[in-house]
Amino acid sequence: MTTESTRPAPSSPSGFTALETLTVTPEAGVTLTVRVAPAADPTAPVVLVLPAMAMKAKFYFPLLTALRAAGLSAASVDLRGQGEARPALDPASRFGYRELVETDLPAVVDAVAARFPGAPLHLFGHSLGGQLAVLHTARCPDTVRGVVLIGTGSVWWRAFGPRWFEALWKIQTIGVRSWWAGHWPGGMLIGGPMAGRVMTDWARHSRTGRYRPAGSSVRYDDLVAALERPLLVISLDEDPLGPRSTVDHLCRRLRSAAITRLHLDASSDVRHRDHFAWVKDSDVLGPTVAAWIAGDHRLPDGAARRAR
Repeated sequence: MTTESTRPAPSSPSGFTALETLTVTPEAGVTLTVRVAPAADPTAPVVLVLPAMAMKAKFYFPLLTALRAAGLSAASVDLRGQGEARPALDPASRFGYRELVETDLPAVVDAVAARFPGAPLHLFGHSLGGQLAVLHTARCPDTVRGVVLIGTGSVWWRAFGPRWFEALWKIQTIGVRSWWAGHWPGGMLIGGPMAGRVMTDWARHSRTGRYRPAGSSVRYDDLVAALERPLLVISLDEDPLGPRSTVDHLCRRLRSAAITRLHLDASSDVRHRDHFAWVKDSDVLGPTVAAWIAGDHRLPDGAARRAR
């Protein structure tokens, strides 16, 4: 694994592409670009944002901006095959959860930790990014101080409650199509293209309720149950892809973790509570995350009232 840092000149225009970059090579032929928004204090906690399926890291720029405004350093990275990651996704791509969790994330986490030596590192995962954050932290707990999840639930079909049949047939249809074609072209539930093995790993989790990435010998279910790191787990009342029941089920799987649980509904200051639209309320969520971190992974009463 190699990394390299590039900082824009002070006169660079504001925006995602003007952020400092870390170029990470987790293995030969794969390059990931980490975008960094450093706080004024180099020892401030760092939050690394991991995207949802088929989402680009630049989608989370409002969140990075809000986290930095709240006094934290922030970073984001495109998952392999997405956005700025190289090579671009194609039907011949042969990677799944194992490569994302056991090859890419350790390299990215190491690069961010090297950029901010001595600063505590937190992961912020959205949907699939949250699943990856949990699996990485369960496997390498000493590399992460805490985890924030939003729109991240178990995709086990039973966790969807009354919508179990819809979840089961749609996710398994995506899995079968991805296995047959070698990739998912986009459509039904997942709008953009995805690597076939990522989707078959996802479909296996939905079918069995277990984390068993193809090709991995790691006993992730045991590690998830034993994980003792603090988590801030957020669900949204208008989220059909990660409804509250699936988030609650994931929390039950994290039996040893110290969980701060927030369910955002109409009584909160978060007005956009869809699976993706929440990013429009980053000015609320950024300070909430910062308050949780500053409060030693507890939310002060005022912050909790504002978010709920």
